[in-house]
Amino acid sequence: MPLHPPLWLNRHQAGLALADAFSAWPGRETDTILVALPRGGVPVAAAMAAQLNLPLATWSVRKIADPAWPELAIGAIAAHGVVVWRNGDAARRRAQAAAQQGWLAAQQQELERRRRLFGDPADERLRHQHLIVVDDGIATGMTVKAALLSLRTVAPASLSLAVPVVSRGVAEELEPLVEQLLALALVDDLIAVGLWYQHFEQLEDEQVLALLHQPAGGRDEARASRSRSEGLR
Repeated sequence: MPLHPPLWLNRHQAGLALADAFSAWPGRETDTILVALPRGGVPVAAAMAAQLNLPLATWSVRKIADPAWPELAIGAIAAHGVVVWRNGDAARRRAQAAAQQGWLAAQQQELERRRRLFGDPADERLRHQHLIVVDDGIATGMTVKAALLSLRTVAPASLSLAVPVVSRGVAEELEPLVEQLLALALVDDLIAVGLWYQHFEQLEDEQVLALLHQPAGGRDEARASRSRSEGLR
């Protein structure tokens, strides 16, 4: 049956739906960590963490874009020097422009700021753990691909990906990078992730930190309260 947006009220509701689906996965280990991609992946993963009683961590990534078209990702960066570029003959030209114009350096600085701010874990914390990477949706796949390649360098026991919505073609590209991929909605020609949510506000650093610093019980209660308030808008 074809899917039509929106499917979820907000990121919290999508995270609860992912938690329900994830709980049915066979062989879920106790040494599992949910790894959220800030900022949008944190509310989704926080809802999952509270529902599944799993630890929550972050792994920062940064999109690289031409300032003239800031919404169009031409590449992405993550820890351990991982840089990925959009496929095609123009990739080398984009990489050269990003380096020459300072776009790459600016995003590297922002990446390090976020890693410190959100407290991305040291490699040793993730090594030999079953990592479930969580985002609020995937359109181009640039940032998620960078995150997966970067996390693979820490030698996890396994690496999986869980998202509410993803472009079907991008999912096919990402599947070889993970042991398991869980998506609630596979969409042809995904234009914008935000279309699949009734409320898809931009998150500030303070909102992300509040979620990360709450204990699981408080996080769940806060998100439930926010869900109710958003439903009244």
